[in-house]
Amino acid sequence: MAARGVRALLVRCLRGRLAPPLSRGRGGADGGGGSVKDAGSLTKQAERIFATDWKKKLTPEQFYVTRQKGTEPPFSGIYLNNTESGIYYCVCCDAPLFSSEKKYNSGTGWPSFSEAYGTCGRDESNTNILRRPDNSLGSTRTEVICKQCNAHLGHVFDDGPAPSGQRFCINSVSLNFRPGSSQ
Repeated sequence: MAARGVRALLVRCLRGRLAPPLSRGRGGADGGGGSVKDAGSLTKQAERIFATDWKKKLTPEQFYVTRQKGTEPPFSGIYLNNTESGIYYCVCCDAPLFSSEKKYNSGTGWPSFSEAYGTCGRDESNTNILRRPDNSLGSTRTEVICKQCNAHLGHVFDDGPAPSGQRFCINSVSLNFRPGSSQ
């Protein structure tokens, strides 16, 4: 399959419009005809294509943080001290992530939010974030990623202000801010 066709197929898969193919061809014991090995080759090829596309779209710092799960240095982000009203969007896919109404100064060196945009009480089903366990530094943390494009945004901790008690510690380079109404 040509690179353009693979890319289009994966875009549809990532957007939930199509289940990813596990194999190609007809017949075979896996019911789909072909082997899981075929899917692995397709996945590796697709990852290379997407990495190239992200490298073209993002700055090196944005790529490092959002696609390679990096962290910007503390107290270096452009949105750390931003006090304007508005919405923070994913730098990769433009999904709304956080409202300035829920931003606060945690003193940690990264923009902090008490809840994600679209949260209703403790229900995050209408937000554009997902939580994942992260054991990368030898301790258990909760990673925050964009639900739309899987961009790494930062982490969430249970030491935030009432009523949520949460602190979403988010990298500035993973965000774009648009001033205006934060509703």
